[in-house]
Amino acid sequence: MTYGLDYLMLPIQIIILFFTLYYIAIGICGLWRPKEKKILTPKKTFAVIVAAHNERAVIAQLIDNLLQLDYPKELYDVFVIADNCTDDTAAIATAHGAQVFERHDNTKRGKGFAMEWMFERLFKMDKQYDAVAIFDADNLVHERFLLEMNNRLCKGDRLVQGYLDSKNPYDTWVSGTFSIAFWVIDHIWHLAKTNIGLSSVLGGTGMCITTEVLKRYGWGATCLTEDMEFTMKALSEGIKTTWAHDAIVYDEKPLTFMQSWRQRKRWAQGQFDVAHRFIPKMIASGIKRHDIRILDGCLHLLQPHFLLLSTFFVIMTYVQMLYGHPIFTNIYQFLPTALLTFITLCQYILPVIILAKIHVKPKMWFYLLLYPIFIYSWIPIVFLGFLKRNDHEWSHTQHTRAVSYEEIKQ
Repeated sequence: MTYGLDYLMLPIQIIILFFTLYYIAIGICGLWRPKEKKILTPKKTFAVIVAAHNERAVIAQLIDNLLQLDYPKELYDVFVIADNCTDDTAAIATAHGAQVFERHDNTKRGKGFAMEWMFERLFKMDKQYDAVAIFDADNLVHERFLLEMNNRLCKGDRLVQGYLDSKNPYDTWVSGTFSIAFWVIDHIWHLAKTNIGLSSVLGGTGMCITTEVLKRYGWGATCLTEDMEFTMKALSEGIKTTWAHDAIVYDEKPLTFMQSWRQRKRWAQGQFDVAHRFIPKMIASGIKRHDIRILDGCLHLLQPHFLLLSTFFVIMTYVQMLYGHPIFTNIYQFLPTALLTFITLCQYILPVIILAKIHVKPKMWFYLLLYPIFIYSWIPIVFLGFLKRNDHEWSHTQHTRAVSYEEIKQ
C-alpha cells in the first residue's frame, strides 16, 4: 500500500514543483515595466459596448464617464445592450446619451449571448468601426482608455486587455481582498506575460477586440466565462491577448463574502468547462504551429485542476504528519521542506511588493492580513466549480455602488 502511494505522490509532487516554479518565474517578470514609445495620435474608431441587465443604480455614472473620454468624439460611439431588463436601465442610458439596443430572450441568457446578438447588429450598420471596447455596467473608465487602446491597435495588436482596477477597494474587507487579488494578477500575470511575449487573457471588461478578428472568427463565446472562452478560441488560431497597463478600468468588487463566493464559483465552473473543451485542440494547434504561447494557455486553463491536485497533496501530507499511520509514514517526500516554505512565502511576498508599488492607503495593509481567507477559500469554490462544471445557468451579480469618475480621481 505504501509503495502504491509513493507511485501516486511522487508524480504529484513533480507536477506541483513544475507549476509553482513556472508561475513564480513568470510572476517575477511582472515586477518591472519596459519603456514604451507610444503612438498618441488618435486614428482608430471604436464601438464602446456596455452589457447591462437591470443596472439602473450604476449605468448613468458609466455613460457620463464614457462620453467624456479623452478621445475625439467623432471616433467613438457608446452602445448599451439592455439585456432582458425589467427596470428602467434602457431609459436612463438613453437619457444620458447612449445608443440603446433592447434585447429580450429568456432562453439564451447571459452576457455572452448578449454580445453575440449585439455584434450581429453592429456589423450591419452603415458606420463601421476598427474595434470594439467592452465594459460592464458597474465600471468606470480612465479618460485615456481609448487613447491607450489606439496605441496598442496601431502597433498591430488585435486583442487587448486593460488594467483591471477597483472602484471600491476600501468599502469592506471582501472588496479589499478582492482588489488585492486583482492588483496582484495585473502585475504578476498580465504584465508579466506581456513582458516576455506570452499571451495574457481577456478579463470580461476593459477589453478591446478588433472587428476584423470578430468578423473573421465570430464571437461564439456564450459560456459562463465568455472572456476566457474567446481568449482561448483566438489563441488556438495563433492570436494572443496583449496587455495595456495604462488603459485602466475601475470595476465594482463584491461587498460580501457570499457575493464573492457566487461570482468566483461561476468563474471556476466556466474555466473547467473551457478547459475540457479547448485543451485538446489547443495542444494540437500549439504543436502544429510550434507556438509556446498556445501551450502556455493550456497551463492557464489547468490552474483549477492544479489547485485540486495540490490540495490533495497537502491533505495527504497532514495525514502523514498527524496520524503517523504505517500506510503513510514512509511516503517518499520529493519536495524538501525548505522549498515548500519558499513556495508558501512567495504567495505573500509578491502581494506586499505590488501593494508597495501602487502606494495603497494604510487600510489596505490591514486587509492584507485577511488576504489568506480570500486565497484559501478558493479551494472549496474550485471543488464545487468542478462538480458543477456542466451547469451553464447564468446568474446576475447585483451592482449598487454608484460612484462618479470624479470621486474615483480624488
